[in-house]
Amino acid sequence: MKYFLHAHATHPDWHMALALAAAQIDAQRGTPRHAAEPTLGWVYFSDHYAGDAAALLAELRKRWPLVSWVGAVGVGIAANGVEYFDEPALVLMLAELPREQFRVFSGTQPLSAQPSSFEPATALVHADPNTNDLAELIAEMADCTSTGYLFGGLASARTRTLHVADGVFEGGLSGVAFTRDVALVSRVTQGCQPVGPARRITAAERNLVLRLDGEPALDCLLFDLDIDEGEPREALPRLRQTLVGLSDGSADVLARPGQFGTDTRVRHLVGLDPARRGIAIGDRAIVGQQLAFCSRNTAAARRDLVRICSEIREELEPESISVEVAVARRGEEAEAVPHAARRIAGAVYVSCAGRGGPHFGAPSAELAIVRHALGDVPLVGFFANGEIARQTLYGYTGVLTVFAA
Repeated sequence: MKYFLHAHATHPDWHMALALAAAQIDAQRGTPRHAAEPTLGWVYFSDHYAGDAAALLAELRKRWPLVSWVGAVGVGIAANGVEYFDEPALVLMLAELPREQFRVFSGTQPLSAQPSSFEPATALVHADPNTNDLAELIAEMADCTSTGYLFGGLASARTRTLHVADGVFEGGLSGVAFTRDVALVSRVTQGCQPVGPARRITAAERNLVLRLDGEPALDCLLFDLDIDEGEPREALPRLRQTLVGLSDGSADVLARPGQFGTDTRVRHLVGLDPARRGIAIGDRAIVGQQLAFCSRNTAAARRDLVRICSEIREELEPESISVEVAVARRGEEAEAVPHAARRIAGAVYVSCAGRGGPHFGAPSAELAIVRHALGDVPLVGFFANGEIARQTLYGYTGVLTVFAA
């Protein structure tokens, strides 16, 4: 697999932004290691361009008529080492994949209607967060793949939550499925830190947790946060910052001391029921699930992002490298070496809209961590209203997926 083409640009006029990005793409196509005849393209654009999404897609098709396009709108978008929040911008990535190795799908061309000769193993999924029964649709899509692994996220916008799959869509989900011939590695990074132990839900009704380990859920919350119920003025600010981490009963919500495992889903604490000593959460509460109270934590988010980048790098690192590469790593060209040494053709990063620079402490700090860990690789993505990995809809996480060259 050749290295993907990629470009990004910002401009008040989307025509100009696309022209700037296209010039970058054209410059890369002249190099032998990059894709010469792309077949699949990603486009992520900020919600400033949402009203012109159809015209933007039409221009992409005009410039690259043989390319199938997928993507989504975001309140922020991501590129290699940089993010664009609250400004008009777009990012592109184009890959030269054999057409028999991928299929674009949407509500008008469902994955189930693809030829029987096409066997999907994994899929990139974009969805409208306003879709009813979205969790069920994601699970059904995972069932359509042989590995059950999805990656992607929910479109985010202050205007229209659009997603792209050879067309512009609102509602439902769309994306691109890949066969086993497309080698990729994907990881989930958490952004919250537990503030108490993992407890088991022992009584619940719908989204109301009544008992944890047999004790009143509200009492457990107050104990874990060291809150005095008689001091509401001090308690309310801390309660507003508190979230809950959920995992299925078979999984350990705390994979490492003070750190959530990959399977943990973070949800909002949406209310209290003093009369029944219960707590309301932003998801269905199921008896047997594990629950830990948590809060967003910048240091924990940084550590976990570095961890998943390291895992991906180690998985792709060849057992042995050439003398030339080893020498280059010690020299001035070390920044460019990860292309050859780690075999990353391109990457897609979907992060929560509540992360990014504002959470990591500086503009583009989150993407800078990824670039430092993986090297100067083609990367595109967006900041989502929910992140998708495997069959699960996450929150306050990042999903990093790399394609092996």
